[in-house]
Amino acid sequence: MVRPARLAARRHWASLKPFGIGEGRPNNYLEIVKAVRENRDRLGYAWRILKTGTCDGCALGTKGIRDWTIDEVHLCNIRLRLLRLNTMPALDTRVLADVAALNDRVRAGRERGRVNASAQLRELGRLPQPMVRRTGEPGFTPTDWDTALDLIAQRLGRTDPHRFGVYLTSRGVPNENYFAAQKAVRALGSNNIDNAARICHSPSTFGLKSALGVAATTCSYTDWIGTDLIVFIGSNVANNQPVAMKYLYHAKKAGTKVVCVNAYREPGMARYWVPSNVESAIFGTKVTDRFFDINVGGDIGFLNGVLKHMVERGWVDRSFVDNHTTGFDAMADALRGQTWAELEAVAGTSRDEMLALAEMLHRAKTAVLVWSMGVTQHEFGEENVRAIINLGLSKGFVGRDKCGLMPIRGHSGVQGGAEMGAYATVLPGGAPIDEAGAAHFSQLWGFPVPSWTGLTAPEMIDAGHAGELDVLISSGGNFLEVLPDPGYCREALARIPLRVHIDICLSSQMLVDPAETVVLLPAQTRYEMAGGVTETSTERRIIFSPEVPGPRLPHAWPEYRIFGELAARARPDRAEAVRYPGTAQIRADIARAVPAYAGIEKLSKYGDFVQYGGAHLCAGWTFPTPDGRAHFSVVVPPRTERPDGTFVVATRRGKQFNSMVHERADPLTGAVREAVLMNPADADRLGLADGDPVILTSASGKLRGRVLRAPVTPGNLQVHWPEGEVLLDRRKRSPQADMPDYNAVVTVEAA
Repeated sequence: MVRPARLAARRHWASLKPFGIGEGRPNNYLEIVKAVRENRDRLGYAWRILKTGTCDGCALGTKGIRDWTIDEVHLCNIRLRLLRLNTMPALDTRVLADVAALNDRVRAGRERGRVNASAQLRELGRLPQPMVRRTGEPGFTPTDWDTALDLIAQRLGRTDPHRFGVYLTSRGVPNENYFAAQKAVRALGSNNIDNAARICHSPSTFGLKSALGVAATTCSYTDWIGTDLIVFIGSNVANNQPVAMKYLYHAKKAGTKVVCVNAYREPGMARYWVPSNVESAIFGTKVTDRFFDINVGGDIGFLNGVLKHMVERGWVDRSFVDNHTTGFDAMADALRGQTWAELEAVAGTSRDEMLALAEMLHRAKTAVLVWSMGVTQHEFGEENVRAIINLGLSKGFVGRDKCGLMPIRGHSGVQGGAEMGAYATVLPGGAPIDEAGAAHFSQLWGFPVPSWTGLTAPEMIDAGHAGELDVLISSGGNFLEVLPDPGYCREALARIPLRVHIDICLSSQMLVDPAETVVLLPAQTRYEMAGGVTETSTERRIIFSPEVPGPRLPHAWPEYRIFGELAARARPDRAEAVRYPGTAQIRADIARAVPAYAGIEKLSKYGDFVQYGGAHLCAGWTFPTPDGRAHFSVVVPPRTERPDGTFVVATRRGKQFNSMVHERADPLTGAVREAVLMNPADADRLGLADGDPVILTSASGKLRGRVLRAPVTPGNLQVHWPEGEVLLDRRKRSPQADMPDYNAVVTVEAA
């Protein structure tokens, strides 16, 4: 006889098929086998990285294979796939002697079904030494560090500070590299520095800072487990932060309800098999209790409708609103002026659906609202975030246990990248770039810091295309894969006289022919850096990652040393300020420059961490705003008119990490890279069957794909990124964060 408690547990099971055999799901055990096979030449080193290093994948944060949320193994298929980047040997530099031949080789590989160009280039191995290619040369020639650095520094020394730019990706970049790089750029007299955090969550930074006075998630992962309600908005943690599914398993066991607001019913968010938990590994776990299907870009219409119901019915926490917030009446008046017909049209769903979520929020005593790039990557991304914050503030879901506003980070380096000041628009710690901010850091560092706003990454590409950028230094990243309109980006890169690419392996943007000179510089991984480094997780936990003993490339440098040396050689009078003897000295400098990071200077061994702000920002409803209150915002739904017969297409992730594609097919969705996810009713109306070839056409380009019927909101489509970037309008950007819009209006025709 099954006991009642066991029956209660079974209601969360996804399937009676053991281990989800035959179901759409990632085979995490197979990923372990693949990782062993890929790293078989350096298995000891690979295991030491997993055991003692902080994960260089998503921003959940680890100490080896453990974390601070639950006492279980923390290991996901993304981290296993990234492992080879840290263990692979050097490439043979002869493959770069003829770029045209290398491109032909990659093209032939794609015709044989290989994933994409960058995946093939990564497989060639690590960059072993500096290399240079000049106009008219067929490929790259190896050189030494002094020659390469002098070449770059001499050009920087005679370049107008407005006419060079620096970009850093999130590729395992630790806080120390971000901080040293931005300081070096400022020592060179410029604020033209940007990083991947902007392309992820810069609208979240603007929204949170203006509303709450903070610019990061307000809670911890432990708040997920046992809260009454978790609402995921435009966020798919099953694909992008798979270890978070373990947290959701425990949350479900603790009675938490899970809601997803999205344009696609992500299969991994419906049910998931957590490999490190016996029950979930065998029977799977039903994750989401209620899906709310909305249009791409329909978040404001839907969330405003939910809040409109709550205001009309008196379901807000008036005590919190009256005593700790401002702007509620203006926001409520604006909602009253927004008609249901208008909100329904924008949202793509009915007021009854909005009421259903309003009732769930009304009943919830605690809740955590989680969002990601489905919210931020719109030309109205900041307003999307403000609509979420309004909803959270209406019930006081901030500053207390089991509550929070969480912009979940997809990459291990981005939270710290913004806070270290590697931004064109702020200085370290989020200090504004103005006369006062520049004066403060000028005094702190001993050289004049510019007070003018710098160029963001999209603006750097615009400047390069217009012939207004003389030098571009890119640490990691690949503009051809992360920004809209790759053809335009390629033209821009080809017009920049000096390009410097710092990375651990090859990428396709390195092979763009030089206007004058292209220099490749080999970087160390975070696990190779003497003295160890730190990463800041989504929950603001600054985690020490020690150096891991193992094989080394003798000519690879830590990026902090590269940037410091470039600035020192270009500006010898400031050399002492930008050259660091080691990472411990950088951490001490960070502690002086960023008060919130106090304690980072004491981190020195495995397991060391400090969580700035504590478990909850705004604890006790104390808000670090000028008036000490949280601020509601008036959020107006965007205009949604589009020609009849067109679709809104969103770009999505598959079996990949950032733009690094790992497999042609996504095991969670069954979608191959060329899939066009379409609602069955739309497919029937167009007379299209699964697998039929189609052409998507936007104002910016065309994409060929194949239909895959899927639970997408009618009138909406999804295609994989970065393949879908040919459809995107590079000119559509959000007003404050300069966030590119990763969505487009398209027509669909049979190919």
